[in-house]
Amino acid sequence: MADKYGLDLSAYLRDGRYRWHDFSSFIACYAAIANVFRSEDDFAALAEAYLGELAAEGTIYSELFVSPEQGLAAGLSRDGYMQAISAGIAAAKAKTGIECRMVMIGERHMGPEQVEGAARYAVSCGFPLLTGFNMAGDERMGRVADYARAFDIARDGGLKLTIHAGEVCGPGSVRDALDLVRPDRIGHGVRAVEDPELVRRLADEGVVLEVCPGSNVALSVYPDFHSHPLRQLFDAGVQVTLNSDDPPFFDTTLAREYAVAESEMGFSAGEIATMTRTAIAAAFVDETTRAKLYTQLER
Repeated sequence: MADKYGLDLSAYLRDGRYRWHDFSSFIACYAAIANVFRSEDDFAALAEAYLGELAAEGTIYSELFVSPEQGLAAGLSRDGYMQAISAGIAAAKAKTGIECRMVMIGERHMGPEQVEGAARYAVSCGFPLLTGFNMAGDERMGRVADYARAFDIARDGGLKLTIHAGEVCGPGSVRDALDLVRPDRIGHGVRAVEDPELVRRLADEGVVLEVCPGSNVALSVYPDFHSHPLRQLFDAGVQVTLNSDDPPFFDTTLAREYAVAESEMGFSAGEIATMTRTAIAAAFVDETTRAKLYTQLER
């Protein structure tokens, strides 16, 4: 894609690997790579290719976090960007059968006004595969309270909610998310393990944590998989799922996350199946689709 548009990515991509060294440089690298997608056809091909890769590894369902801000940066309209991703999803489903939904993200580091704008667009744009709202970006920017209104807008508009918390920042970030956003799921949330009372609350309230071990180790949240708290959280009764979180940047895939959970983190096949069933239970889909996914899983 960079060759197609005459872009120099040598500062961010070398020998087939993305180059970054901490969370801030990862964000910069991500932005540079996203910049190589310039047209509706580009975004449609990206969605179709990624979902095709997932399906080839046996994945039956995926949620894509989408950001029309990337489309605007490329000179597209928000609707044009969303139409392109929707077309890629449809093409992948026609070829492989993989089911997919979209979750709109607000960019936390762009401030509350942008995040609220993303929420308003999400509830009004009318794309049927858009079923959730999320806030991603630098968790250190601003307070959760600054963004709570955006989640109220999304909830009132019928969208399911998730929010990045408890990755770069500590358990207070997770507590604020629970108190102020009342999400269905939390992206990461792993640092809740530092507060036993908070862990009990997560288990009692049944809020699902979207855990991404490969990302957490790559970003040095934890030094290695043996130090990762997924086992502690699972054993404490917290509802957890396995996820990949920007897999090319962290040299991982969803299949690798599953393999690592078994080979390096000590989870049995039955325990991993429990996490997969949790993922279906927490998926942002209608009940007919959910039942279909359960049926596929049991085959």
